[in-house]
Amino acid sequence: MTRRGGPIAVLAGLAVALVASGCTSQGLSQGDLTPSGAGQVTEYSVAQSRSPVKFSTSLLDGSKRTAEDYRGKVLVVNFWYASCPPCRAEANDLQKLSVENASTSTFLGVDVRDDDQTAAAFLRTFKVRYDTVSDVETGAVQLAFAGTRGPNATPTTIVVDPRGRVSARILGGIDPSTLRSLIKTAATRT
Repeated sequence: MTRRGGPIAVLAGLAVALVASGCTSQGLSQGDLTPSGAGQVTEYSVAQSRSPVKFSTSLLDGSKRTAEDYRGKVLVVNFWYASCPPCRAEANDLQKLSVENASTSTFLGVDVRDDDQTAAAFLRTFKVRYDTVSDVETGAVQLAFAGTRGPNATPTTIVVDPRGRVSARILGGIDPSTLRSLIKTAATRT
């Protein structure tokens, strides 16, 4: 991967800073990847998140996506990278929740660090089937949320209501029952 100066270098620095500031083994039981506690949850009122999130990106398979493509359902955006222990610990739960909530929500994985081959290997290993983008080069998805309720650590999971407004953010690993509840709340926002 070739790094260029200017905006790309700034975005790459932002991604590195986000990754370096967040992923630790804190919250994990010794010797395994079992979360011993959920991440920090913040919910946002409609008044706090009036503007819809906007981004344009490409999935790992090369197909183009915009934030508008996900309107009409709750969008669950998970920021991760392959060697992050809490990211690995929550991958199976996120996949199960994506299937369980398919009628009301769509999931989007955002890899903030890895090359495409590493990201694809992670998806195969954890059998993740929902849309995934590599945000390493452009930082487009991270920057889209930076003006609202952006990711401050890895993993971060952001719940977006059907109109495209941020409804909640989880900094750190998810608790499945909490995320399930946040999806239901976001689905009913007007």
